[in-house]
Amino acid sequence: MPNAFSAETSYGTRAKLGLIVPPTNTVNEAEWHTMLPEGVTFHVTRMPLHADTTSDAGKKALFTDIEKSTSDLAQAGLSVIAYGCTAGSMVQPLDQLTDFMSDVSGVPSVTTAASIVAALQALNLRKISIATPYHDALNEHEVAFLADNGVETLQIAGLGIGAGGPEEYIQIARTPAEQIKQHVLSVDHQDAEAVLISCTDFPTLNLITELEQVLGKPVITSNQATFWATLRAAGIEDHFDNFGVLLK
Repeated sequence: MPNAFSAETSYGTRAKLGLIVPPTNTVNEAEWHTMLPEGVTFHVTRMPLHADTTSDAGKKALFTDIEKSTSDLAQAGLSVIAYGCTAGSMVQPLDQLTDFMSDVSGVPSVTTAASIVAALQALNLRKISIATPYHDALNEHEVAFLADNGVETLQIAGLGIGAGGPEEYIQIARTPAEQIKQHVLSVDHQDAEAVLISCTDFPTLNLITELEQVLGKPVITSNQATFWATLRAAGIEDHFDNFGVLLK
């Protein structure tokens, strides 16, 4: 009898991707579904949001939940597992969380934060501007994380969502496209080599091509970078015309 996970008996004839997302996230899956190439499937589980990735208690809680979610997904016989949360994956050293996930699952693993760094390195981009939906404290954490990994932030601005507590995060996915576009354009710096749009629940996929044309520079987003890194980790080298320079 053929193996249940073999190419001959599954839709994921080229690769099967695992994805971990926060409970309120509704954008990551939608954008990945839009980008998904033929013969590749993805399979999702949800995990509590972890904004604290620096304190001992915060990291312990994150790794406990990551272990369970990764173990659950690993049972599906996947090619790669991704943790799709920007702020929640800003763990130092950069490969600490991905190595842990790989040890648990037995397959390559990626995180959004590490994927962003890898994407910027792949395009040789070291000075960026950042547009986020976040509040100032989370923005400052992201700037420090990127600086520790060789990326200089020339300008950053958020929409302030989350300043009143985690219950506000569900508003991120409801941000109108025109508001996001104007937010990104306003944060650009003349010396920035690229613009990063941070957060996997920020609906930005359909804006990337237009923004790159207007700005004249690469636009990297959390979901785009994570998807790119996940495909590459699965050995999928496809190129795409509609999702920015990174995936071209």
